[in-house]
Amino acid sequence: MRARLGRWSVPILFAVLCLSGILVAKITPSFLLGEMMVRVGRNSVLVMALLIPILAGLGLNFGIVIGAMAGQAAAILIVHWKLAGIVGFGAAWLLATPIAILLGVATGILFNRAKGREMVTGLIAGFFANGLYQLVFLFALGSLIPFHDPDMLLPQGNGLRNTIDLTGIQYAIDDLVRVQIPVEGRMLRVPVVTYAVVAGFCVFTVLFLRTRLGQQLRAMGQDDHVAAIAGIPVERNRIIATVLSTVFASWGQLLFLQNIGTLNTYNSHEQVGMFAIAALLVSGATVSHATVAQALLGTVLFHTLFVVSPLAGKALAGDAQIGEYFRVFVAYAVITVALVLHAWQAKKGKRTA
Repeated sequence: MRARLGRWSVPILFAVLCLSGILVAKITPSFLLGEMMVRVGRNSVLVMALLIPILAGLGLNFGIVIGAMAGQAAAILIVHWKLAGIVGFGAAWLLATPIAILLGVATGILFNRAKGREMVTGLIAGFFANGLYQLVFLFALGSLIPFHDPDMLLPQGNGLRNTIDLTGIQYAIDDLVRVQIPVEGRMLRVPVVTYAVVAGFCVFTVLFLRTRLGQQLRAMGQDDHVAAIAGIPVERNRIIATVLSTVFASWGQLLFLQNIGTLNTYNSHEQVGMFAIAALLVSGATVSHATVAQALLGTVLFHTLFVVSPLAGKALAGDAQIGEYFRVFVAYAVITVALVLHAWQAKKGKRTA
């Protein structure tokens, strides 16, 4: 009983924080439901991109930011080619896939060279990839790389503008099937196809883990040394897990951007890894174990706090920025505690052995 309560302590704490904020800020059900339908739909795939590496024993993949950059590169190309609507969004997914696969293979090889330190390696790899991303899109594009589009380039003729308009693909998925429901006298838009896509990712993940490869990844997550002795190609499978995570992240970032309708060229991807990891951890997931249900629960709890905290901060102190500081603090605090607990449990396990 105590172990079960300990496992659920973090989600219970977050639920209490969210409920307290709702009561303090006097948030109406219709407003909260409308915000959450949008946020859960556009963020769930990014959180689920973390699951397969965790089950394969790679820990929290801070490198999903690399996949997000692959998605953004594809979005930039379809804007340049003037592709819009579902055709443009589909083209972006198709373009992002090979880019994400190549980057995922490179990241997986890097993880194989840094066994036991994948999380910090992924974090540093993300910083390195961000430098390359800025080198290409801020300096090389328009100068070293031929690119002529005055609507996208900076006035000097090279480098992309800080903001790229994505109205051509905005709501391409969200409004593909338009459904509205009445709640408290207002009509709420339900992104049916977006939730169908999220459900598809959930089903794929569950079914994938039941396959032979999925079972091999589970075995690797429990003990990669024993798995290697049993004949499982550990290094190859670690690369496959990283590639899947990177591709999912690229698709998830495009799903996020089509809802936002604007690409902040140089910083839209920066917090993707941190916020997705924090969302997963608040559900009670750990560095070594996570499920689809926990990914969805964590997304709901974390983004409920995102909606509630600025309004609660304004109600309590007259300043919404206090709530902003609080939710950023919580995101980093949850990740820090999870990593400390993981290190402590690993150390304890070595002593026991």
